[in-house]
Amino acid sequence: MHGATRTDGDRRNRAAVLGSPIAHSLSPVLHRAAYEELGLDDWSYDRFEVDEAALPGFVGKLGPEWAGLSLTMPLKRAVIPLLDGISETASAVEAVNTVVFTEDGRRLGDNTDVPGMVAALRERGIEQVDSAAILGAGATASSALAALARICTGEVVAYVRSQARAAEMRQWGERLDVEVRTEDWADAEHALCAPLVIATTPAGTTDVLSSVVPERPATLFDVLYDPWPTALAARWSAYGGAVVSGLDLLVHQAVLQVEQMTGRVPAPLDAMRTAGEKALASR
Repeated sequence: MHGATRTDGDRRNRAAVLGSPIAHSLSPVLHRAAYEELGLDDWSYDRFEVDEAALPGFVGKLGPEWAGLSLTMPLKRAVIPLLDGISETASAVEAVNTVVFTEDGRRLGDNTDVPGMVAALRERGIEQVDSAAILGAGATASSALAALARICTGEVVAYVRSQARAAEMRQWGERLDVEVRTEDWADAEHALCAPLVIATTPAGTTDVLSSVVPERPATLFDVLYDPWPTALAARWSAYGGAVVSGLDLLVHQAVLQVEQMTGRVPAPLDAMRTAGEKALASR
């Protein structure tokens, strides 16, 4: 991002993740692993329980030692009015998950979830698909649509629970220039035959679909990571399908955050993933 470069004499070396609830966030594990690998011994990364009401006061009190913030729910939209500018990606999905404090004191917002999704898929050899399906229609689904805008050449079918959600997804499609068709959640098993299925629903929601996974599934991107594997991901793997996990997404979006906040490129993807896997295994 513009203005986010750092110099060695720069003292801005604090970062944190904000959200509510925040206790289970893996972000501190990932970012601290990156600092350790990069030799950034004087950098710190914390977590703070902050809701929408408390956000303006929290951000307003941050001193010059702050380099950046990671934002999780419910702050990704609430932070936008507090910023001096946001990237095209963040603007497209109306969600900021990364704030970088520049040397001249500006607060710039970005969304690393979208390129993080693209990078996680690319890592598995998926550069382009001719169609895709999305399970769910929440905030993560709009990020998934924005990612598909970059790699999907044809139709995206979204399986949703309500007409209101369906209308929202079609609006996101128009905005992101993606051809979106919506179907009722009751027919969600049809999604599983798509070349790429992105599951964006809360834990347990897709368990019922695990019994109808096709014999030769293609690729499933399940944005959950705890508990893992989900019933759907486990059955998908058992049938030989490729599975991209929520941890893959979390690590790839955190890599981009570390690079923007510290100015060090590339961030250590492998060390960050290993730290994340270890933390999840110990839960």
